[in-house]
Amino acid sequence: MDRTKWVDRKFTFDAPEGWIYNILERLKGTSARIREMTVGLPDEKTIQKLNGKWSIKEHLGHLYDLEGLHIGRIDDFIEGNENLRAWDVTNSLTNESNHNDRSINELLEMFLMRRKTFISKLESLDDQAQTRKALHPRLKVMMRPVDVAFFVAEHDDHHLASIREILATGRSE
Repeated sequence: MDRTKWVDRKFTFDAPEGWIYNILERLKGTSARIREMTVGLPDEKTIQKLNGKWSIKEHLGHLYDLEGLHIGRIDDFIEGNENLRAWDVTNSLTNESNHNDRSINELLEMFLMRRKTFISKLESLDDQAQTRKALHPRLKVMMRPVDVAFFVAEHDDHHLASIREILATGRSE
């Protein structure tokens, strides 16, 4: 079965606001799951690319890069904005950041620090902010903070699956 591309994914956002605590557990566990997958890997494996796609380090760097967007989207709710800020569809930040030049541990620590900020912002929202809605620019659907958290957790899992795909093969370009 062919894997669905991230940008082709459709979402249904119907979780109650109180489900945020369950989703926060997923978000808090992403760095630990990446660490478990990458501990002891030789550097050659962490920079391996399959079919011209990102390496393990680039997937992790991409997650780090997007944390700024996620944090900003929580700020959009706090500020009462009608629209969530947009993602750079070219992923220029990831493509230009040379994440392969960093160690996997450095990338993990960078990601973890930003993820903690994102989680802290989510946890600090009052009940009123938790029920606010804003339009997601690409999906064209109204989202609440719980929906953004779910979206981010799904995005994490998408990239973790990509990392597993690299780990499962010995081929490289």
